[in-house]
Amino acid sequence: MKITRLSVYHVDLPLEHPYWLSGGRLKFETLDATFVKIETDAGIIGWGEGTPWGHTYVPAHGPGIRAGIETMAPFITGLDPRRLLDVERAMDLALPGHLYAKSPIDMACWDIAGQAAGLPIADLMGGGSRTPRPIASSVGAKTVADTRAVIDRYRQRGYIAHSVKIGGDVERDIARIRDVESLRQPGDIFLYDVNRGWTRQQALRVMSATEDLGVMFEQPCETLDDIAAIAGKHAATVSVDETLVTLQDATRIARDGLAEVFGIKLNRVGGLTKAARMRDVALAHGIDMFVMGTGGSVLADTEALHLAATIPDANCRAVWACQDMLTVDVAGGRGPRNLNGHLHLPETPGLGVHPDEDALGDPVAVYT
Repeated sequence: MKITRLSVYHVDLPLEHPYWLSGGRLKFETLDATFVKIETDAGIIGWGEGTPWGHTYVPAHGPGIRAGIETMAPFITGLDPRRLLDVERAMDLALPGHLYAKSPIDMACWDIAGQAAGLPIADLMGGGSRTPRPIASSVGAKTVADTRAVIDRYRQRGYIAHSVKIGGDVERDIARIRDVESLRQPGDIFLYDVNRGWTRQQALRVMSATEDLGVMFEQPCETLDDIAAIAGKHAATVSVDETLVTLQDATRIARDGLAEVFGIKLNRVGGLTKAARMRDVALAHGIDMFVMGTGGSVLADTEALHLAATIPDANCRAVWACQDMLTVDVAGGRGPRNLNGHLHLPETPGLGVHPDEDALGDPVAVYT
């Protein structure tokens, strides 16, 4: 089997509600999505998606994905998409770095490999749990009253996991954390996501002031060096997100005990092939995981669910599904959707969901 054609689509995905991160310094209203269709000489077609969370969040943006695919396409055309490591190495040689541009190609190849084997991607990766995974809501940086309203809206949909965005003002963050914790119900999973919004001293002030609550903070500071510098000065649980990009990052975090939880974003780390190695590092060191796409449609949500299903139930905290936040649906209701705040692994071979091509419009580029 060989790759014969790559078609690239550009689609804007509007968010239902404007979204703020890190104390309001980052605002998003529409996501720039890239969909990739890979065709083979065996007639099997695979689909991938790359949707960064805007262009000011991390070093990734939609035009960069499309430019990266243009660069890599000649190097992967003619390869067997089932040989994932061959495709990965070809992309890494053609374009060092730029992991976010490689993720949609990696997803599409896994989709093809699963279809060829007659297995869902999770099973092809070694076995997938059928335990429904909790979906983590994403509660933008808002006032205490707004936060309550958003959490209540998600609870009405059955959500038990909530990622509450904070950062930017110490006293406001402390008040918001304490208010949210007063709403905690049995079984709730709360993650306070700073998105790199604190300095070292701000992080320690909030962590000290909320130590009695035993809460979890995601990405409290800008860099791993910052997180390492304050690691011995607080008792809070730490999850890493934006600073978990490469396998080297994962091994440093695990070796030095910088975090108790990994937040693995598939688009950011380069796709399932590279993310699976991070998963194994985490499991070898007793580190739990949240799994998510950076953003995107139900395709990105489904890819995250496949990886989450390969993580033992006790080590997978939740997945994040962006489709609930969008006003458009490129897949016409297909694929895993919110079922009482959880996602269920699809039994369909491969990814388990493909977009409606009519919803994507004409491709912006085709490579043969």
